[in-house]
Amino acid sequence: MAFHKFRVFLEMIKVEHTLFALPFAYIAALLTEQKIPSLHNILWITLAMVGARTAAMSINRLVDRHIDAKNPRTAGRALPKGMLGVNEVWLYTMLSFGLLAVSAYNLSTLALQLFPVAVFFLSFYSFTKRFTWTCHFWCGLALGLAPLGAWVAITGSFHPAPIILGIGVLLWVAGFDIIYACDDFDFDRREGIFSIPAKFGIKSALRLSTILHILAPICFLSVGLILNLGLFYFIGVVIATGLLAYQHMLVVPEDLSRAGLAFFNLNGTLSVTMFAFTIFDILFPFQLL
Repeated sequence: MAFHKFRVFLEMIKVEHTLFALPFAYIAALLTEQKIPSLHNILWITLAMVGARTAAMSINRLVDRHIDAKNPRTAGRALPKGMLGVNEVWLYTMLSFGLLAVSAYNLSTLALQLFPVAVFFLSFYSFTKRFTWTCHFWCGLALGLAPLGAWVAITGSFHPAPIILGIGVLLWVAGFDIIYACDDFDFDRREGIFSIPAKFGIKSALRLSTILHILAPICFLSVGLILNLGLFYFIGVVIATGLLAYQHMLVVPEDLSRAGLAFFNLNGTLSVTMFAFTIFDILFPFQLL
């Protein structure tokens, strides 16, 4: 019974979507000294990311459970259907934040000091759809903290490169979250939910998403230039740019049926691709100049 409920919980929080942010945390870890991090750092960064995302998604499901119950697309989720209790999900949330705190403690003093800041941003974005159409950017910010957090965890200091990488992740995530929100256009307008599609219309929302997905690779490119990275890293950026372009070929205002493919398959592939080519760049450095 307990194992079944845990499986339901993992399905509810879409644990596979950890794939979006975790590779960028690994990328930042790789770039701190441009070498493979220690097993200690890899372990605790992984656990920190799992804890952070699990807590964030748990709060999101808790906060949105009444909205989800009204929306045909989300009415089948575990909380609206009563497959999990509110107290059970709160328990998972607290355990996840506990995992994040323990991980921060084992990484660096600065990481632990910034733990309350992380808790705020991971929690706050779930409330933003109730009062601002900028909610997509808050979602992007929550995930964009991953590379900065990994860098701080290892070095105990800040640097422009992970900040710009985090901005790139923010723009990328906000862009595909806008696409995803187009599926709820009618529901959001009817229920007074704030989103960019509901505020400005689907056509304008997709246009803004395109702009964000032009700016995100520019940020990724800038990181490579700042850190004087090699050929493989830039190949990864080019492939990522191509995946974003293909995403916007799939999703048009007249046909949103492939938004799910764009949301998970292509964006999951993008983050893994960037990570893989960053590893290649670290292991086989080949300078362009």
